[in-house]
Amino acid sequence: MHVKCLDERVVARAKRRGIDVLVYAPHFTRLPTIRARADRFSDDELLVVPARELFTGPWSDRKHLLAVGLSEPVPDFITIEGALAECRRQEAAVLVPHPSLLNVSLGRAEIAAFRDELHGVETYNGKCFPYHNRRAARIADEFDKPEFGSSYAHLRGNVGEVWTEFDRRIDSEAGLVAALREGVARQVRHRPGLRHRLRTLAEFAHLGYENTWGKIDRLLLSGTEPTHPRQLVYEGRFDDVTVY
Repeated sequence: MHVKCLDERVVARAKRRGIDVLVYAPHFTRLPTIRARADRFSDDELLVVPARELFTGPWSDRKHLLAVGLSEPVPDFITIEGALAECRRQEAAVLVPHPSLLNVSLGRAEIAAFRDELHGVETYNGKCFPYHNRRAARIADEFDKPEFGSSYAHLRGNVGEVWTEFDRRIDSEAGLVAALREGVARQVRHRPGLRHRLRTLAEFAHLGYENTWGKIDRLLLSGTEPTHPRQLVYEGRFDDVTVY
């Protein structure tokens, strides 16, 4: 339901693991670029669905939303209200990845405030420790939201470590969006054993890089990201909801 990397090795691994659909949502990449790459790696065995993990709010207090089914680009660094309004206009499915994780996630207060516009809460994330995932499961139960799980793979080896099984065949992007928005029954699964735990620890270590050197890079380049709302490609449409 959520990977950051996509190439021939990722596709081969997903197929070996019996995955039918990958949701591809890399950071700071515009939707047309994501969609083109998703199309390139989709075939009769594996559907790759383009998505955006939107960074709402300022960098220091960003709240992530996973938007599946966008037809038009939406930038990062806009208010959560602005992002949700655009997702609603485009009839996208809006999911809550890694709830209450550090300062990068929606917590209970935000989920309560926007619960009617959220279509699912992640209850197992391959980057998180077990207690993070247990807390996420409690949040999903508390707000009566459908669950989903993902490898959140930034590293190729984690593709297929976690998956979501729907009680419906998913063979198109529209089919996935409909299943998410309609709350179709599903189960979250993950691989067992020590190897799985080691892979999830490797992903968590990568989070440390993202929030140190990766963060410094972003702060130095602030305003130049392809998904910054001031970029000319957005034609000023988000000026009223930008946070920078």
